[in-house]
Amino acid sequence: MAEEKTNVMRILDKAKIKYKHYSYDGDSTTTGTQVAEMLNQNPGQVFKTLVTIGKSKSYYVFVVPVEKELNLKLAAISVGEKSIEMIKSKDLLSVTGYIHGGCSPIGMKKRYKITIDTQAEEFDTIIFSAGKIGSQVQISLEDLRKVVDFQIALIAE
Repeated sequence: MAEEKTNVMRILDKAKIKYKHYSYDGDSTTTGTQVAEMLNQNPGQVFKTLVTIGKSKSYYVFVVPVEKELNLKLAAISVGEKSIEMIKSKDLLSVTGYIHGGCSPIGMKKRYKITIDTQAEEFDTIIFSAGKIGSQVQISLEDLRKVVDFQIALIAE
């Protein structure tokens, strides 16, 4: 039985970008570190996608290693905001089109400013959500840049 492709995979296919797909049994309570363990991958190479709102009411997307936390001060500085905060879980679907635990930097409803933590540069590829819980993709930053604009900054601790 062929696995159902997520929107993220369809976007990557359309852009002719090779990726590795991983599946795992998880739910909205599964942590990123648990995902890395289930996939038998280095947790430093597995990233989570976090959505924030700035003082200006603009939304920002931050992609950080699952074993680290987003530093809100550094994140705000990286996007030129006075301050930012995490958006409420209940707002995630209407803002991004994704649910908590299945949020991906690829294929959001709108194009938001995306910042990826500098740790991503330590790896040839990074692993992140394919847009639904239980599904991850692995691609290079170079290939990711072909489908979304992003900047690299120190935002995690």
